[in-house]
Amino acid sequence: MFASKIGKEAKEMQAIRTSRAAIDAYVGYAAGAHGLGVAYARLTGRHDEDLLRVGFRLAGAERSERAIGYSALTAVARELSRRNIRRVSLHIADKPFAEEIATGRGVVEVQAIAYVRLRCVLNSLGTYDIRVGNTDDLTQRARAEVALNVAA
Repeated sequence: MFASKIGKEAKEMQAIRTSRAAIDAYVGYAAGAHGLGVAYARLTGRHDEDLLRVGFRLAGAERSERAIGYSALTAVARELSRRNIRRVSLHIADKPFAEEIATGRGVVEVQAIAYVRLRCVLNSLGTYDIRVGNTDDLTQRARAEVALNVAA
């Protein structure tokens, strides 16, 4: 009896998570030389459109585009989870990077921890996928903000 009640509650919670409308999050990001960055995520799929600004810090000493991407997407996914968004499609401009995240193939050793960290946060969401999309406006906005903060 007790086990069936727990199973029923778990199914109800899963139904609540999956019944919400899916959100498309178009993500652009940039980081400066000191490892501080900003990501912008345009959320669509509800009645209105939201623009999130999420600051992040690179976890290690590496400053490659992949390292920046992993840190930015992890920060955005955490913010989506904090906002109780459980169904999301993350759109990024870099097709090879999107495939790397989705499949786990091609992850270089130095990025392994960042990859695992991102996948853990993504797995905390109910449903997610990684897609290729146009995020040039968001990337340019992030780059401009990083440049202004570095110059200031």
